[in-house]
Amino acid sequence: MRTVDVFDSLRVKKSTAFIGYLPAGFPTVEKSIEAVRTLADSGADIIEIGLPYSDPTMDGLTIQQATEESLAHGFRTRDIFSIVEACADSGALPLVMSYYNPLFKYGFTDFARDLDNAGGAGIITPDLVPEEACLWYEASDAYNLDRIFLAAQTSTSERLKKIVKASRGFVYAASTMGVTGTRVAMDERARGLVKRVREAGADNVCLGIGVSTSHQAKDVASYADGVIVGSALVKTLMNESWSDSLESLKETATMLYLAIHENEK
Repeated sequence: MRTVDVFDSLRVKKSTAFIGYLPAGFPTVEKSIEAVRTLADSGADIIEIGLPYSDPTMDGLTIQQATEESLAHGFRTRDIFSIVEACADSGALPLVMSYYNPLFKYGFTDFARDLDNAGGAGIITPDLVPEEACLWYEASDAYNLDRIFLAAQTSTSERLKKIVKASRGFVYAASTMGVTGTRVAMDERARGLVKRVREAGADNVCLGIGVSTSHQAKDVASYADGVIVGSALVKTLMNESWSDSLESLKETATMLYLAIHENEK
């Protein structure tokens, strides 16, 4: 299954995708797998599995703390594939979110091959621009993987057309400028960005960065094809008790799922 299949299925039901982000290997690989399965069981249609990186330019404090702990516990790039496989087996569609350097070091073709073998659908590349993605184009085409680029509010119309042309699966619309993290209120320009990306030719546009409450999720679901939630989910896993963390993740994810799918037919 590829990402477009999820959107096509939800579109028939007049619904929107709930896309949840979790960092791989936090707090350990085994517990990360438990968290991914819990998120899938709680309604996530797609799960972004973040590949830990020591210099995460886009990640806010919460995700930085989680990835630092993952790396401190000995996480290695190859460990992500067992998490991806567990996600695929749980029924949610797995995507990887990764910065350029880990992919380059592992090898784009090798990573694409191993991701495909594990049941992954593609990669979100927050710091990779279409003009510098030749290696990723070749690898993703060889294994029919989705490639998801980011669109910013500052992107011109011509820039958005390039991003849409390079993307496959969906375009990730950044709701606001800056790093990831929860927001008290969503930027009103977010709706306008989704509209502009669609006008540039995108079939599926998902909005992320800052979505943390059921009210925000419901609002974004009214105009985007997918609602991306990261920091609000990661925070739930920072309880002293792991069982409490999983329960908190379940409650938060279920709340978001119900808000996003409220109008499902």
